[in-house]
Amino acid sequence: MADPNLHNADAVLDRLNFTLPPERIAQTGAEPRDASRLMVVGAGDLSHRRFHEMPDLLRPGDLLVFNQSRVIPARVMARKPVTPDGHGGGQVEVMLLREEEANVWSAYLKPARRAGKELWLGEHRAEVIGILEDGARLLRFDSDLKPHLDEIGRLPLPPYIDAGDDDEVWRVRYQTVYARDPGSVAAPTAGLHFTPELLARLEGMGVERCAVTLHVGAGTFRPIQGSVADHTMHAERYSVSETAAAAINRARADGRRVVAVGTTTVRTLESAWDGGVVRPGEGDTRIFITPGTPVHVPDLLITNLHLPGSTLLLLVAAFAGEGCIRAAYDAALAENYRFYSLGDAMLLENQRSGGMG
Repeated sequence: MADPNLHNADAVLDRLNFTLPPERIAQTGAEPRDASRLMVVGAGDLSHRRFHEMPDLLRPGDLLVFNQSRVIPARVMARKPVTPDGHGGGQVEVMLLREEEANVWSAYLKPARRAGKELWLGEHRAEVIGILEDGARLLRFDSDLKPHLDEIGRLPLPPYIDAGDDDEVWRVRYQTVYARDPGSVAAPTAGLHFTPELLARLEGMGVERCAVTLHVGAGTFRPIQGSVADHTMHAERYSVSETAAAAINRARADGRRVVAVGTTTVRTLESAWDGGVVRPGEGDTRIFITPGTPVHVPDLLITNLHLPGSTLLLLVAAFAGEGCIRAAYDAALAENYRFYSLGDAMLLENQRSGGMG
């Protein structure tokens, strides 16, 4: 049976549509990171703050849940092999997506290559062994590529950011300060606002923290084309440790607030939700949270300002309510907030909980 929430989501997405001037797309992050603006959005109310004021907005005993995935240097310029008669040798841009099994990666190639063709990524040979439904290729390598990515790859910045040539700067700036588990091809950007000093202040006032992992895939930010019901969510790998699951379940049992840092953390928590608790474990998730979908675990959500027509805009509407999100985005446009990965942030409350009361 078709999910009625998906059909209702078409109307919601249409009502939440907006036009964003190109100059409002942030090209650089705030310095220091926690100097970014922060819109605090509750039921029927919103205020404008700075991210470094987060200790004024959280309480002792709140539990911050971070996505500790680390962005890998997934963009690699490969070369075609040179044939005995001197042909070949041209370049192919490779956007690695994820390691599907040992030494086999899915990747987007530009220009595309047929099955059976070879590529060289640095000194590492790859063969195209298959083509996936979305046009990605499967590449089989002769050896483990992961230890060599720092040497041969560049960070895969979003196409709307004019990155220039200074990859070393971006390897720091387009990474959360707590990133740990390599595997994402896009940053969990809500976490980019945190500094070590801010984390220390929050810890000092009694805010607890734990981490989960969801490796962000290239499809996360892909705009919805056509009907929401026809949109395919790409699989992303997640894991929740026993320690994290216990901390989250303990906070909920105590009536303390769970604060998700980023939509990827929300998707991880809801993927691990089972039988009234968060279960430890790992796997692939294609969870698609749209208006009408209950969000069970987090009470608050820290998130950036998202693209019109995106799955993430539907997720925040499901979390905070369509009316709150409409008011928040109207205010963001009127008050010159900076949008997307390097832009400003919002603190939202779950419409089921009244989490900031």
